Amino acid sequence: MEKAGLKAKLNDDLRGAMRAGNTVKRDTIRFLLADIKNTEIARQQTLDDAGILGVMAKEVRQRQESIDAFKAGHRPDLVAKEEAELAVIRSYLPQPATHEEIVQAAERIIGEVGAKGPGDKGKVMPKVIAELRGKASGQEVNAVVTELLSSKK
Repeated sequence: MEKAGLKAKLNDDLRGAMRAGNTVKRDTIRFLLADIKNTEIARQQTLDDAGILGVMAKEVRQRQESIDAFKAGHRPDLVAKEEAELAVIRSYLPQPATHEEIVQAAERIIGEVGAKGPGDKGKVMPKVIAELRGKASGQEVNAVVTELLSSKK
């Protein structure tokens, strides 16, 4: 996608949701666009698709935390609302990477940077995370890289 291609898709989908009367999708996209705009203002730069995916990933985490809290508070009505919004946001995110894909990317990058052990983790992590942004969480990547580098001792 070209720069801001994801933002253009969100705006097009917002118009479509308004025409269709889909209030959940409309409200969720409006909230996402507002959050993207606020992030752009805070950073004083226009976000590219990778930055927009970062904002969406943050929103997914917040929705999941809210769902857990509402379940604990026995509020099925609010759980359903958050889950519907979460489904809309996830429809814009790329498919999550499988464990095997994370391992393959990490092994390739470990070879490229010539990492020899756990002390080289700082060389490997930023490159793997950049490659898998939006597809894998930092925790998953960290676990795989740590495991692979530990076996290179």
